[in-house]
Amino acid sequence: MSKVLVIDTNKRPLDPIHPAQARQLLRNDKAAILYRFPFTLILKESRPEVSVQPLRFKIDPGAKTTGLALLNDKTGEVVWAAELQHRGFAIRESLISRRQLRRSRRNRKTRYRAPRFNNRTKPKGWLPPSLMSRVYNIETWVKRLCKLAPITGISQELVKFDTQLIQNPEISGKEYQQGTLAGYETREYLLDKWLRQCAYCKIKDVPLQIEHIHPRSLGGSNRISNLCLACEKCNLKKGNKPIELFLKNKPDLLKKILSQAKKPLADTTAVNATRFKLLEVLKATELPVETGSGGLTKFNRTQQGLDKTHWIDAACVGLSTLTLVVKYVKPLLLKATGHGTRQMCGTDKYGFSTRHHERKVLHFGFRTGDIVKAVVESGKKTGKYVGRVLCRKSGSFDISTKSGRVSGISYKCCTHIHKNDGYNYAF
Repeated sequence: MSKVLVIDTNKRPLDPIHPAQARQLLRNDKAAILYRFPFTLILKESRPEVSVQPLRFKIDPGAKTTGLALLNDKTGEVVWAAELQHRGFAIRESLISRRQLRRSRRNRKTRYRAPRFNNRTKPKGWLPPSLMSRVYNIETWVKRLCKLAPITGISQELVKFDTQLIQNPEISGKEYQQGTLAGYETREYLLDKWLRQCAYCKIKDVPLQIEHIHPRSLGGSNRISNLCLACEKCNLKKGNKPIELFLKNKPDLLKKILSQAKKPLADTTAVNATRFKLLEVLKATELPVETGSGGLTKFNRTQQGLDKTHWIDAACVGLSTLTLVVKYVKPLLLKATGHGTRQMCGTDKYGFSTRHHERKVLHFGFRTGDIVKAVVESGKKTGKYVGRVLCRKSGSFDISTKSGRVSGISYKCCTHIHKNDGYNYAF
């Protein structure tokens, strides 16, 4: 599993340690638990004389999931890893729903409100909340880990695909395009676009070949809109036939392939829209920032024979990647959930008010979403419960555990494990 982060009593980050060593420190009462997620110990003494090895924080941004990894720059060992699931698409749906309800209200027979356009200007560099949430999520974890680990550099996958190289494979002027990276950008783009399966028979987990939809011998080009993926059997069977002739008995599949060939990647668009904003945020940390492309990430991963996961992709970002040591690493799974809603009036699907939300969120020192441990010593609910808490001003709480929801637990039986910070955690 991942190593345990450690800071001394002056909150100076030290080298991460093995979990067995962390257990020994806790057993000997030389350290205490500072955070559960990420699991961090704080020593009960200062260690100013101890030297630390520099770590590099690597980020593989994604539209739905971002990979995070902490590496030792000298040894290439991955000491900590995580996969961060964003809620950008959920935010987009919420904004659409709110906009529809707002327009519905304004179209009813109510008092007339003149339109106001002066308050609709947007500052330069503005991005919609659904995109900015991805940047804020990554920024939160960069700042958090910089306080808990001796991070001296950051690596970010700046571009998912080098679109210039995709559109014109003969482009010159960049050294890596004439080297071993040639073809990696286009192939990685096609793997994402065609869902890593044959466009004709939909087979997966086999070697896939880049295939021209309209054959080169009949005037087809090398543009990305004329390329797809095919297994060896389908590629040989199609040969240099026009796709209309090859799929004349499958008109639905023909229509789908031609539509997919011209369709852009929504996820790629989201990543490309936020890449430079994220780079700007990372540079604000005043740490040196290294960038790389998705093709380079894949090249680093395939050269070392590693599996494709988000956190391994993060570990392979950039030119600073050495021979990686990923033994026994178990990533922390993070899911962004937000901090609730400021909406005071709850509505049904038609926009009519059905419930009222109370402004006060803190009850008896607890907030809905906190991870708590409840020890009930008597009554029908006798036992120990660990999970997320739902608070009420009456003091009778509900706890959501792995086995189900338990109601009617008094706040007097609860103790904090981890306060709600807008994320769900799992291993």
